[in-house]
Formats: sequence, C-alpha cells, structure tokens
Amino acid sequence: MSDNLADWEIVRFHDGGATKEVSSVAEEYPITIIINGKEFATMVCSPEHVEELIVGFLASEGVIFQYKAIQQLTVDVVAGFAYLEIEKLPDTYQEDHSKRFIGSCCGKSRQFYFKNDVKTAKTIMSNLSLSCNQCLQLMTQLQQASNQFRQTGGVHNAALATVNDVQLIRTDIGRHNALDKLYGHMLMNQTSVRDKVIVFSGRVSSEVLLKIAKMRISILISKSAPTKLALELAEDLGITVIGFVRKGAMNVYTHHDRVEEITYDKKR
Repeated sequence: MSDNLADWEIVRFHDGGATKEVSSVAEEYPITIIINGKEFATMVCSPEHVEELIVGFLASEGVIFQYKAIQQLTVDVVAGFAYLEIEKLPDTYQEDHSKRFIGSCCGKSRQFYFKNDVKTAKTIMSNLSLSCNQCLQLMTQLQQASNQFRQTGGVHNAALATVNDVQLIRTDIGRHNALDKLYGHMLMNQTSVRDKVIVFSGRVSSEVLLKIAKMRISILISKSAPTKLALELAEDLGITVIGFVRKGAMNVYTHHDRVEEITYDKKR
C-alpha cells in the first residue's frame, strides 16, 4: 500500500453470499501547525504534499500572502507537527486566537470563517473562455487519473488545468484540503493563473468558492452541486461555476459568457 492507502480485512455481502476480502481504505493524518513557537491549528488530511497543504491553508486564511513570507518550514511527519517561522505576520493575525481543530469535512469547524475574506477574495477580471466539450474532457481526464478514489471511494480530487489539459492533480480526504494543496503548489512555484481553471470532484460550498477567488481563478468545473450562497458569491466575484459535469451533461450557473457556443431551448 502507498502512504495514503491502507489494507483492511472486510466481509463482503453480495448476491446472498459472504466472502472475506482485503479492501483499500484512505489514511487520515493529523498535523499541528506551530507558527513562531505558538500552536495555530491542527488539520486532518491525507499524508502527501503536506507542505503544499500548509502553505495553501495559511494563504487561504490570510496568514501569508506570498510563499516568501515563510522564512522556515519544517514538517515532522512522524510526530505530526509542522514548524513555521514567519517574520512579519499580517495585522489581521491574532496571537491570542483559540486553537483550532480542522477535521477532514471542514465546513463550520473553521472558526475564523469570512474573517479575512474581504481582503483576500477579490473580484476576478478574466476573458478566459472554454467550450462545453472542453469542460467535459477536463472532467474525464480528472476521473481517469483518480486512482485513489477508485480504490477507496473516500477521497476528493482537485486539478489545475488549462482549457485543454489537466496539468496538476492533488488528492485528499478533505475537499478543502485538496484545493489548499493546489493553492500551496501555485504559491511555491509562482504559477501563473491567467490561463488556468480548476476541475473539482466535490460540492461547491461558499467556502470552496472563496478559495477559488483567493487563488484568482475565474472558472470552476465540478462534478457535484453548488450551494446558493456559493453562487451568489460567484456572481459578485466574477467566477464561472459549472456543476454536475457528468455523463455528457453539465449546468452553467454563473457568468455563462465564459462558456462558448451555448445554445439552448427555451424552458417550456
């Protein structure tokens, strides 16, 4: 097994019979982030690309704005700690904040939700566009590369892509973590986002949408559904949300002008 998967003996019931089998399950890994000697948060994640996750998470939370703000980053995988030295923390950072535990499901466990979003989530101005067929092809590429999902059914995938090809995929038990890993990679490698889209396996919540805005990405393609608040934010922030991309179909929810050659029949 890889570091992200483990073997587990199960009893499988099928067609009226039972057999003992070995199944693959996803690993969970707690990592506690220490900033300048003080505990900031404990995250539960898949044990790969942890440095990217930490960088992306801190940028998403408004603790850093550039990778070069981090003077030192050391990850102790065995102990489950990440130690960071950051010389100049932003004014919005509070050393007396409560310690946070961020589970793999994320959501409301992020206690500072929306606190720094006004400063870090800006309106996206982009002329990037793509066709319906390109959307479908990108989702097909993501799914074909999703080996861990096929083995476990227990992880999410996020990809950085051009309109023609998936370029980078990150996987995690938490859909937010998968996006943070992409964000961290982009910051660490100074990746240009002008021609990039995000292809995503998970539900598009308001928090997911805000992460896309902070990454300065104008088009989000998801296999799953969006929430109303996410769509309201997408309208305001200039992001095209495309959901339910599966089996040759898709829904374009916001900023339809970025999807080329859309023709449709009037609703009866």
